[in-house]
Amino acid sequence: MRTVYVVQHPESRHHLDGVVGGWFDSPLTEAGIQAAQSIARALREQIPENVAPDVFSSDLRRCTQVADAISESFAVPPILDQRLREKSYGEAEGKPQSWLRERFIPPPATGDRLRHNEGITGAETMHTFGERVYAAMHSILHRDSAHQIIVTHGGAITFLLAAWANLPLDSLAYARFQATPGSITELHEDPFFHNRQIRTLGSTTHLPR
Repeated sequence: MRTVYVVQHPESRHHLDGVVGGWFDSPLTEAGIQAAQSIARALREQIPENVAPDVFSSDLRRCTQVADAISESFAVPPILDQRLREKSYGEAEGKPQSWLRERFIPPPATGDRLRHNEGITGAETMHTFGERVYAAMHSILHRDSAHQIIVTHGGAITFLLAAWANLPLDSLAYARFQATPGSITELHEDPFFHNRQIRTLGSTTHLPR
């Protein structure tokens, strides 16, 4: 049996400043820091007392701050993995969202959408983004652990969940799984059939109201 909790980092500075995130290394806001503590408490309540889960995280600050709060609750060190980062937006990162909108070329309605060039120098295609997130998830699932926590970004969640369900990357030309900043998505694999469920998607019941 395995349960995986996928945490989308809460509010960070680039959200408030209206700039492009991607690999831009912005920290959490004060509200984001409070949400990180709520996430840590919620996970501590859901995971048995005698269990020390694996804690994986993107190496960008808005995720490592959450991972540190979670790791402190369980007294385990976080494992940082660059492959869990958000999609790279190349030269757009840290620039105003308006700058990106003026230059962004949206994908076509048909064709090879995942490999579409969005017109931003240095940006990843969705396929390249998906390949590295898939690789990260496969590494995580290769570990023999009944409870695992992954702290990542909104864009990466689609690929993490698809990798969890063992869906081919090229089947994701249109599919997207949408969560919310600060949310927890719970995945579960049963020990008999080894079916992999998405028990909850983007739950925010643990966050301050």
